[in-house]
Amino acid sequence: MSKPRIAVVGSLNMDIVVSMKRQPQMGETIAGDAVHYMPGGKGANQALGCSRLNAETTMIGCVGSDPFGPMVLDGLAASGVGLDSVGVLEGETTGTAHISLAQGDNCIVVVAGANAMCTAAYVRQHEPAISSADVVIAQLEIPLEAVIEAFSIAKGKNAATILNPAPARALPEELLLLTDYITPNESEWELISGVSGQEDEVLLGHTIAEWEKQYNSKVVMTRGDKGCSYVEEGQLKTFQAPRVKVVDTTGAGDSFNAALAYGLAQRKPMAESVALAVTSASLSVQRFGAQGGMPTLLEVEAALQPDNR
Repeated sequence: MSKPRIAVVGSLNMDIVVSMKRQPQMGETIAGDAVHYMPGGKGANQALGCSRLNAETTMIGCVGSDPFGPMVLDGLAASGVGLDSVGVLEGETTGTAHISLAQGDNCIVVVAGANAMCTAAYVRQHEPAISSADVVIAQLEIPLEAVIEAFSIAKGKNAATILNPAPARALPEELLLLTDYITPNESEWELISGVSGQEDEVLLGHTIAEWEKQYNSKVVMTRGDKGCSYVEEGQLKTFQAPRVKVVDTTGAGDSFNAALAYGLAQRKPMAESVALAVTSASLSVQRFGAQGGMPTLLEVEAALQPDNR
């Protein structure tokens, strides 16, 4: 079987990770344990995740001409991600994510930098990379107009579209109607739908079904250590996450989205694609760093074996 083709339209960042024993309170100064500079960005993470899963992956986005740019691109190239559609913009700074890591969880502040230059016009310049894909993934760390343009191109070529609505924000109907699959976590779902992702299971299933009817868009909700929920034949289905020792949750959602895209690009049923995605995310949190934690296809398939579940 030929490799599935996935185009990722999104952000490329340098993650500046400060590990500490606890998160500071507002106005408080505390001592950190260590600082790490690690390539990231939701778009780049998802592209690397797709490539690790043996998909033919193309990244569409922008970095700056500062020293962080080559560092971000080198890691993607080493993992086999196609970079012909990544612009290196003279005079711009590469996007950064400032991550405070404590007790296995994190807080993140993102500075867009060159990601803000990934506009609709830029995306149009790279239409062939989108047109040739089986699946197109985007997030919300680049201008919204670019995501809409990418999905418009994809829908015109019958490619499936996956929207990872992070960072969470209100979404225009134009974008939602171009989205085949939307992958919010519980807090993102509450913001975009107005309904808590932690509501009674019956009510949650009903609100997801109503959303899907309105927008013709499949909701695949990530729920942390509870796994992932979606509606099938009118009933809420939840694929439970395995219990693992958590080292770093940074990039878990990106690993999930990459594996979901891979499964859908392979035309796997929803249940199998979700199983791939949850398993991939559970492997990623057992390692430090977003990109460093992305598992290979062999690792995910091995973890899915009945003896390892």
